[in-house]
Amino acid sequence: MSKVGQQLYLSSSPHIHSGETTVKVMRAVLYSLVPACAVAVYFFGLSALLVLLLATVGCLATEAVCQRLMGQPVTIADGSAAITGVLLALNLPPTSPWWLTLLGAVIAIVIGKQVYGGLGSNPFNPALVARVVLLISFPVQMTTWSAPAPLGSGLDLVTTATPLGAWKNAVMLTGQAPVELQGGLTQYFLGNMPGCIGEVSALALLLGAAYLLYRRILTWHIPAAFVGSVVLLSGLFWLVNPAKYPSPVFHLLTGGLVLGAFYMATDMVTTPVSTRGMLVFGAGCGLLTVLIRLFGGYPEGVSFAILLMNAATPLIDRYLRPRTFGVQAGKG
Repeated sequence: MSKVGQQLYLSSSPHIHSGETTVKVMRAVLYSLVPACAVAVYFFGLSALLVLLLATVGCLATEAVCQRLMGQPVTIADGSAAITGVLLALNLPPTSPWWLTLLGAVIAIVIGKQVYGGLGSNPFNPALVARVVLLISFPVQMTTWSAPAPLGSGLDLVTTATPLGAWKNAVMLTGQAPVELQGGLTQYFLGNMPGCIGEVSALALLLGAAYLLYRRILTWHIPAAFVGSVVLLSGLFWLVNPAKYPSPVFHLLTGGLVLGAFYMATDMVTTPVSTRGMLVFGAGCGLLTVLIRLFGGYPEGVSFAILLMNAATPLIDRYLRPRTFGVQAGKG
C-alpha cells in the first residue's frame, strides 16, 4: 500500500496502534542507557565521557550532512542518530582516540545506515558495523583496555586485559583458564573491570532494560533466547572441562553479552518480526557468540554473532512467517 506517493512498510499483522512514536521510542531508549553511561563515566572518568560525546555528536553531524547532500529532510531530532552514537561509544574502549571515535561515527551512519536508505532500511545494526570495521582495521586501538579508576580515587588509567582476553590468552598459552578470573563475578556484575565503555556493568544495563520492558518497547523473546542459548552451550563445555572453559555466569557478566542481548540484538529494524523468528534469531546469536569466544580468533564474539544473524533475518522472516490472522493451521 502507499501513502502520499511513498511506500508504507508494515510488519506482521494484526496491527494495533500502541500510541508510541519514533521520537518517544528513541527517547525512552536513550533514557534507559543513562545508568550504563553514568557507571562508565564513574569508572573510567572524563575519557569515557569524551568518547560518548564525540560519538554522539559525530553521528548527528554525519546524518545531517548525508541528508542534506541527498536532498532529504534533516531528521536528527528523531533521536535515531543519537542512539547510534551512544551505542557506538558503548562499544568502544574508554581511551579511544578522538579520530577513531569520529571515524566510527561516520562509518556507522554512512555505511551502516544511510547507504541503505536511512532509518528503517538498514539490514545491519549501524553501531555494530562501525565496531567491526574499526576492530578489523585498527586492532591495536580497539583492543587497548584500561583498568577502572573511579572518579575521586586519584588513580590513573592503567592498560590491562579484559577478563575474556585474559582467559583467552591463558588458554592459548597453558591450556587452562586462570582460577582468579572466576572469583571476581560480583565486581564484574557491578562494572569494576576493564572493557568497552558499555560492557562494564551488567547491573546498569539490566536496570535500563527493565525500564524498556516496563514500557513494552523491548520484548523478552530475543534477550531470553540469546542469554538462554549462551548459558546452555557454555554450560555444557564448562561441565565437560571446567579447568579450560569458563562458567556460564562468567560468560554472562563479561564482555558485551548483556549489552548485545538487550540493546544491539533487539534492534527493531534488523531483527525478525514474528515471535518464533525472534526466538530463532536470539538463539542463533547466543550459539555463535559462544562458538566464537571458545574457538575463534577473537575473545569476544557478540558483535560478529549479531551481524551474522542480521544477515539471516530475511530468511528467518521468510520461513517462519506467522499464520494469516484468522486462518486455522492447515487451511488456506
